[in-house]
Amino acid sequence: MRNILMTVMLLVVVIVLFNTIIAKDTTGTRSQIESQGTSANTRISQLLP
Repeated sequence: MRNILMTVMLLVVVIVLFNTIIAKDTTGTRSQIESQGTSANTRISQLLP
């Protein structure tokens, strides 16, 4: 029973960390990667051959 409780608590902590670090709307990792990708695409499209 104790092992199950520890496992559930660990999963809750992982989910909370994921939501606060990666999936946050404006300052999360996903948002920063999308922003940098958009910036890189813009710079690449503006290159002249």
